[in-house]
Amino acid sequence: MGLCMSVPSIEDQMIENEYKNNLLFIEDNNSQRSSSKFGIASLYSQVGTKELNQDSALFYQGFGKEGGEFFGVFDGHGENGHKVSNLVINRLPKLLLEQERYRLCNYDESELVNTYKPNEWRRDCVSAFKIMDKEIKLQKDFDSSCSGTTAVTIIKQDQDLVTANLGDSRAVLGRISDGELKAVQLTIDHKPDLPKEAERIRKCGGRVIPHKGEPDVHRVWSADDDYMSLAMARAFGDFHLKDYGVIAIPQITHIRLTDEDQFLVLATDGVWDVLTNEEVASIVWSVENKEVAARAVVKAASAAWRHDYPSSKVDDITVVCLFLQQDGNFLPEENLSTAPASEDGT
Repeated sequence: MGLCMSVPSIEDQMIENEYKNNLLFIEDNNSQRSSSKFGIASLYSQVGTKELNQDSALFYQGFGKEGGEFFGVFDGHGENGHKVSNLVINRLPKLLLEQERYRLCNYDESELVNTYKPNEWRRDCVSAFKIMDKEIKLQKDFDSSCSGTTAVTIIKQDQDLVTANLGDSRAVLGRISDGELKAVQLTIDHKPDLPKEAERIRKCGGRVIPHKGEPDVHRVWSADDDYMSLAMARAFGDFHLKDYGVIAIPQITHIRLTDEDQFLVLATDGVWDVLTNEEVASIVWSVENKEVAARAVVKAASAAWRHDYPSSKVDDITVVCLFLQQDGNFLPEENLSTAPASEDGT
């Protein structure tokens, strides 16, 4: 019989919460931080030309038994997309920790020397995402049949990164190699026209075709009606399309960080629709004050929207940055903002 270790739930831990509208910061003062180093983190969110910001983001410092970090960005869509993304930032960390606690309760004592194993976090992520999607469906306060959210999250434990991704938000790693800054994309944008995604959708009876007004944007449609479509192949929620191939099973990747790796950027597609990975990495690396790195990316993306698409509605834009090679603290006062963009981007 396995030895059951007590890993407290979030409700039982001594934590500090900083929550402003759609951004959530959690600091666990009880976790075993061991040799883990906490770098400078920066979060910033800006509503687009809509009245309501449907993006959400979270940063959990001291996550899990090894005192790691968990962070992510979530791009809500549909009438209740803001409610879905808000529910996810509040529930997903707890679900992940519950998966870890259950796993630790099934260890043999001899296996407890090193309890962190990336493959186990992979399974935890998939299980937690499935449960999260079920909880969204069971909500009685709002309807998520035509609403949902993307999710790109990272669990960082010492030098290990486990990335879990749904949809077209994106994670990018900034790396200095041979004296040059390189942007390494850690996730795949789950667009419906990707061959594997399109194959699954069509096998489920769905259709992958563009909207008449957006010939370059492929969407998922149900087999028999056109009242709802989705420009991504994976998402939380959107239950009207779950029978037609849209799934909430994240794509999981694992890498080991090296001394060349400098920072991580997670952002909603309001950034990636107008800026390249390299442009974003350059902005983050060039800021003098790392605490405002996320804000610098948001402002650059907002300016690019107005320049490149002057007649289009500006998307909500949300960014999380984590610097990997320098100790520091999260400074929420500088970085939490949900104010609409003015004409000059300030």
